[in-house]
Amino acid sequence: QVQLVESGGGLVQAGGSLKLSCTASGHSFWGAAMGWFRQAPGKQREFVAGISWTEDTTVYRDSVKGRFTISRDNGKNTVYLQMDSLKLEDTAVYYCAASANRLPSRNYYEYHYWGQGTQVTVSS
Repeated sequence: QVQLVESGGGLVQAGGSLKLSCTASGHSFWGAAMGWFRQAPGKQREFVAGISWTEDTTVYRDSVKGRFTISRDNGKNTVYLQMDSLKLEDTAVYYCAASANRLPSRNYYEYHYWGQGTQVTVSS
């Protein structure tokens, strides 16, 4: 059974930091790009960041560039999202996802496996 399990979410004040982790089990994601998405209440799920298998390609949505950093440890089947300088508008459920492709995409339909999500709440 394929599982992606996110952790690291929580409540943080604006300007603070959180680091999300996503560990895969039950399936080898060798060669697969990984991504992070988020969904705020009443809004559509949106792309946050993606990283290629070889880690040489990363993509970010404009609003998180310079604040968020995606990375991965293939030996641990884990992808991370370091979130700094958090803003109120970053509040959402964050999901990690595994793609069928080697390069990351901003399109959710190119990701075939999803985690259950972890809540990130930024307070003023």
